[in-house]
Amino acid sequence: MDLSAPIESVKGVGPKTAEVLRRVNLRTIGDLVYCLPRVYENYQTTVKIADLRPGKVVIRGKISDLRLVRTSRKRLTITQGVIRDDTGAIRTLWFNQPYRAKQFDEKREYYFTGTYEFKSGRYQLTSPSAALVQDVEQDSAAGFQPIYSAKSVIKPQTFHKLMDGLRPDFAKIPDLLPLTDGAPKFITKGARAEALYNSHFPESPEDAEKGREYLAYEELFELILAAKLNKQENQRLKSIPLKFEAKFIQAIVQHLPFKLTGAQRRATWEILQDLERGTPMNRLLQGDVGSGKTIVAALAAAQTTRYGYQTALLAPTAILATQHFESLGELFSMLGGALQRQGVSWRMPRIALLTGSTRDKRQLKKLIEQGEIDFVVGTHALLTDDTHFHALAFCIIDEQHRFGVGQRQKLLLKSPENTAPHLLSMTATPIPRSLQLTVFGDLDVSLLNELPPGRQPIVTKILPEVEQRDELYPAMRELLAKGQQIYWICQVIEEKNANTATPVIEQAKKLAKLFPKIKVDMLHGKMKPDEKDAIMTCFAAGKIQILVSTTVVEVGVNVPNANMIVIQDAEGYGLAQLHQLRGRVGRGDQPASCYLLTTGDGKPSRRLREMEKSTDGFHLAEIDLKIRGPGEIYGSQQHGELNLQVANLTDTQLIAQASHHASEFVKHPENLQNYPELATRIKKYQQLTTLN
Repeated sequence: MDLSAPIESVKGVGPKTAEVLRRVNLRTIGDLVYCLPRVYENYQTTVKIADLRPGKVVIRGKISDLRLVRTSRKRLTITQGVIRDDTGAIRTLWFNQPYRAKQFDEKREYYFTGTYEFKSGRYQLTSPSAALVQDVEQDSAAGFQPIYSAKSVIKPQTFHKLMDGLRPDFAKIPDLLPLTDGAPKFITKGARAEALYNSHFPESPEDAEKGREYLAYEELFELILAAKLNKQENQRLKSIPLKFEAKFIQAIVQHLPFKLTGAQRRATWEILQDLERGTPMNRLLQGDVGSGKTIVAALAAAQTTRYGYQTALLAPTAILATQHFESLGELFSMLGGALQRQGVSWRMPRIALLTGSTRDKRQLKKLIEQGEIDFVVGTHALLTDDTHFHALAFCIIDEQHRFGVGQRQKLLLKSPENTAPHLLSMTATPIPRSLQLTVFGDLDVSLLNELPPGRQPIVTKILPEVEQRDELYPAMRELLAKGQQIYWICQVIEEKNANTATPVIEQAKKLAKLFPKIKVDMLHGKMKPDEKDAIMTCFAAGKIQILVSTTVVEVGVNVPNANMIVIQDAEGYGLAQLHQLRGRVGRGDQPASCYLLTTGDGKPSRRLREMEKSTDGFHLAEIDLKIRGPGEIYGSQQHGELNLQVANLTDTQLIAQASHHASEFVKHPENLQNYPELATRIKKYQQLTTLN
C-alpha cells in the first residue's frame, strides 16, 4: 500500500467525496489510515434497563418522545427523549445537540452508550453515543467496534465503509521505524501494518490495545528523535564563548538586596557554564510564578556586557517588557553604585526599552547598532528588519511558548555573521518531565523550584456563585479596608459574545454599584496598547482598587499590593491558565487569596479541586498534562500541530524505551536517509518543537 497515494486511489472515493475529505485534511491514503478511532464500544457489555447501575453503560432499545427544551439562564438547548427495552424505560438527554431530535427512527433499535447518573432528582442517561443495531451487527466483529469522530459533513459510517475497502491491503503497509539497536521487542518487521489493522479492525480490547501501544511508541519515537536531531544541529553551530569570571559574579551577588535561593544559584551556575562554550546555549529556565527567573537572567546578561557583547530580552507584551526594563534598570543602577562605592570599576549594562510605542525609535535603534546599548528589552519591535545589533551574543525569550518558531528565529539571526547567540528561554508555566524528554528534548533545563523567602502562601477556595454575597463580598470589603487591591477575571468582554460567561463590562458596572466608594476599572484585549498600559500603570500605582479584566493580565504584571483574585466562571479555564492567573497575587509580604467562582449545582471539576489543594506549579503541570494534553497547555502557535492522537505523555515506560531507541539511532544520523518516510515526518516535528 502506497501511503502517499492521493485519496482518490481509495475504492469508493470519487471526486465529490475526495473534495469533502480534503476539506478535513485527509489528502492521502496515509492520512486516512492514520485517522484512528476515537474510542471503541464493547457491545458485549449491553445490559437491560431494569439492571442498570450508575456509571458508563451500554443499552439496546428504541427511543421516542424526543423534544427540544431551551433554558434562558445558561442559554442551553437540551434534547430530551425516552429509551425503552422490554424491561423498562429511562430518560436521556443531550446538551447543545439539537440535531439529536431528528436523528432517530422511533421504529428502529439502537445501541446507546453513555453515563447513567442521578441528576435533577432522577436517574438519566447523559449525552449517549448511538449506533443502529443493524449497522453494528453487519460487522463480523459486532461485539467490539471502533467509533470514529464525525469530521464536518463526513459521517462515521463513511469511515467504516472506506476502511473496509482498504482492509485487504493493510498487510502491504510498509514499516516505518528502524529495526536497530535499542528497539523494544515489539518493534518487528510488519509491526506497523499489524498495529494499524488492529486499530481499525479489532476483534477484542486486547487487539486494540496492542495497536495502540505500537502507534503510541511510533509518535513518541518521532518526537524524541526530532528533539535529539535538533540538539545535534545546534551543537554544530558556533557561538561567542563568554568566559565565566567568578570574582565579577561573586561581587554582584554579594551586593544584591536579597539572598539568592539555592535553586537560583544552581541555575545561574548552569547558565554561566553554558556561556563559556563555543556552541550556543539552548537552555530553558522554568520556574513557578515569583521564583526569581529575572535575576538569574540579569546575572548572565551582566557577564555578557563584561566582555563587550549585547543582550536582547524578548517579552510577549509591552506591559511585561516595561516591567522587566524598570526592574532591571533599578537593579543595575543600584549594583553599579554599590560596586563603585567599594572601589570596583566594573560597569553594569546600559539598558533600553524598545516597544511599538517607544518614542524616537530611530535614534534608539542607531544607538543599538553602534553598540551604545548593552541590554535591549523589547517586544516584537526587536524583530523588525531595521533593528540591527552591534554584537548580539545572548538572547532571552520570556514566556517562549507565546512566540512562533519564525519569530524566535528572526531574533536569533541578528547575531554577528557566522555565529548564533546563546539562547535562554524562560517560562512560568512549569513543564512536566515527560514533555522535557519529548517536545522539549533538545533543551537543557534549569529548574527554579524554590520561592524566595517572605513570599506568603495563596489560599484558594472554590465558591458557588450563589454564595458570593454572603462570603466573597465581605472578604473583599475587609481587604479593601486595608488599602489592598483586587483582580476580578472574566472570560469575555461584551454581552453579545458572552454565551454562558460573565462579560467584563457588565461585571465592572455591577462592582461599581456594590462598592460605590471604590475605584473600579476594566482591562481587556480590545483596548489599544496605550490604553492597556495606562490602566495597568494606574493599578500598579494604587489608583484603581478593583481591576475587572480578561486574561490579558495572565502573564507578568507585578502588583505586590494586589492580594485577592476572583476568577469568574472558573470551570472555563485550563489548570495551567488558572495557576498563571493565581500568580498575579501574593507577590508581596501579605497573605493572599484566590476565589474560583462556579455556576450551576454540579460538583467542581478535578482541575478546580486540584487548584484548591495545591500551589505547586510542577504538580499542577503534571495533572494538567493528563487532563488536557500538550497542545492545549503550550499554545497552538507552536504546538497546536503536534496532533498526538495516541501517545500519552504520562506513559514513562514507553517514553524511556523510545528515548533509548532514538539515542542509539542518532549515533549514526546518516542512516536516516535509508528511511525516507520517517525523515519527512521527523522534519515536521523538528520545525514544530525547536526553540531556535
